Amino acid sequence: MNILILGSGGREHSLAWAVKQNPKCDRLIVAPGNAGIAAIAECADIDILDGGVVATFAAENAIDFVIIGPEAPLAAGVADRLRSAGLLVFGPSQEAAQLEASKSFTKAICDAANAPTAAYAHFTKADAARAYIREQGAPIVVKADGLAAGKGVIVAMTEEDALAAIDDMFDGSFGEAGAEVVVEEFMDGEEASFFVLCDGKTILPIGTAQDHKRAYDGDTGPNTGGMGAYSPAPVMTDEITRKALDEIIQPTMDEMRKRGTPFQGVLFCGLMIQNGQPRLVEYNVRFGDPECQCLMMRLGGQILDLLQACAEERLDKMQVNWADDHALTIVMAAKGYPGNYAKGTEIKGLESQPEDSFHMVFHAGTQQVGGQITASGGRVLNITARGNDLAEAHEKAYAMAQGIDWDDGFYRSDIGWRAL
Repeated sequence: MNILILGSGGREHSLAWAVKQNPKCDRLIVAPGNAGIAAIAECADIDILDGGVVATFAAENAIDFVIIGPEAPLAAGVADRLRSAGLLVFGPSQEAAQLEASKSFTKAICDAANAPTAAYAHFTKADAARAYIREQGAPIVVKADGLAAGKGVIVAMTEEDALAAIDDMFDGSFGEAGAEVVVEEFMDGEEASFFVLCDGKTILPIGTAQDHKRAYDGDTGPNTGGMGAYSPAPVMTDEITRKALDEIIQPTMDEMRKRGTPFQGVLFCGLMIQNGQPRLVEYNVRFGDPECQCLMMRLGGQILDLLQACAEERLDKMQVNWADDHALTIVMAAKGYPGNYAKGTEIKGLESQPEDSFHMVFHAGTQQVGGQITASGGRVLNITARGNDLAEAHEKAYAMAQGIDWDDGFYRSDIGWRAL
């Protein structure tokens, strides 16, 4: 098969790495890719938000299967455009992608499906949102309704912080994503990420993980796109997994199908678990980043068979084969992230890192300039290791991190602390 993966982050590097291990993969192109991806696949500099451009490129390169990594092309309807061109595609339609692209859409679906989630209100005017916050008090959660690259959620512990978040969103700090706002009840408990494939009819769970959203040790500092993750998530017991499937995910998928917009792709369910009861925090319509890196390290080459079966609506014939092991990812980010940070700084020591099915440095925001690997984003490297238990995976990943020489980078020293 000739395979095209859309995206340029650590998620896409890990997907490419796993897909490449499957003997069915003859040629692999990643658009636009990054410096790490370029070492294992062809990279193509095309506009992945333009479905017509992607469809033309796929035709010119005899692509058999397109895997869409990030949320932005899905929200832009790229999957629909490719399907209309007769291509086999992994990723939901633009309509179904609203489960991530619009918080208020997801809340309406949850209401209709009777899926347990936080109480909420939806606002298009700042004054009404402020009045609601004063009435409810803090802690409270303020979310930009649209896509904000993982940064549009403010967990406000004081009323002042919540009101400031409303001002930021309606003042345009989050662009169009903040033109509408959802204000939610604050949920207490332990968070987990649950990943399922859905082909419009059948649901197939493919793994659990926990990530670390805060920038600094001890879960302090600003919210980020994720500073590290580990898989599996100990909090996701068999009973909680069953409840999440029966009470949240299956009713959501049934409601989507009932509306004539069946979901086909990977559904990332962010859950809050308290007293054995899961509630939905959010849906994403693509693999989490950095959770995907842990999942791919544990799944390996079978992921291509699973994604293909999902795209061909034959998940009922598939099963997932898990090794009884653990994986952990450390995100190495540019100093200053998630605020302002420098780009173009050189990263050394990568060539001495082990690369095998137990150790990988996945590139998230890198490019090659004059033979040197340089940082081109906020989250730059995903240092990932597998072990028989979480402690072993932790030890291996941190040993790798210490071998990377990048003065302008930082990482948390406590990834996996809850489970360890």
